[in-house]
Amino acid sequence: MTVISKRPTVADIRALKGKRQLTMLYVETVEEASAAAEAGIDMLSIVAPLWTPEMRVAAGNCFVQVGLLYGQLVTQEDYQRAAHAAMQLDGDCVYCASSLGTIKALADDGIPVVSHVGLIPSKATWTGGFKAVGKTADSALAVWHQVQALESVGAFGAELEVVPDRVASEISKRTSLVMLGMGAGSGADAQYLFAEDVLGCTRGHKPRHARTYADFALEYKRLQDMRVSAFSAFRQDVENGQYPAAEHVVPIADAEYEQFITALLVAEG
Repeated sequence: MTVISKRPTVADIRALKGKRQLTMLYVETVEEASAAAEAGIDMLSIVAPLWTPEMRVAAGNCFVQVGLLYGQLVTQEDYQRAAHAAMQLDGDCVYCASSLGTIKALADDGIPVVSHVGLIPSKATWTGGFKAVGKTADSALAVWHQVQALESVGAFGAELEVVPDRVASEISKRTSLVMLGMGAGSGADAQYLFAEDVLGCTRGHKPRHARTYADFALEYKRLQDMRVSAFSAFRQDVENGQYPAAEHVVPIADAEYEQFITALLVAEG
């Protein structure tokens, strides 16, 4: 019997534009992907090195964007091979922050492509570093032109990162692209956060738009303290002769042991 997937398609995601906001998380582990699927999150972002058959199973009915790593992939052929590999593992679309020519080549191959506008971390030097983009009329218009350029080469969507909410809203309703908002207000088509921020275990800088819903950092500390305590107790038991105890060793019958010792003595001459 053929099993029909309930996972949304590109057409389904597009059809939701302007009807309801989507939820999206960047996840890094099978456990996070599984939890997101169980929680009913619409979309996941998973970078290519972590995209495995196990992750696909864990992601369940989530629509998965597979991130192609800018800088590790360089040529157009690099991106094409990586994109096809991601789709062969049942990805739903790919993320590509490379040139318009590369994005067009992927789109021409029939691969749904999401790119990036606004604050693009890998290219932040061009917009003044890690800060908001689009706070002036000229800057906001430049973001709009980037969106139009992505449309023209066949992109499916774009991450819209750290731009004023009113700018994001006007851009989102004027483009056919699915706009995945990160710090772009409620006018974007999706609200996109990193799982580590949601879970309260952020490493390094926590962006202003992040919101924490759990304190995994405290739980991780508790677990680490338990590890240290358990390892210390093991060391002390070894030093005090309390480990291994009788229940941890393999017994041998006295007669067999004595026969073994006799044989050893004979062997030693």
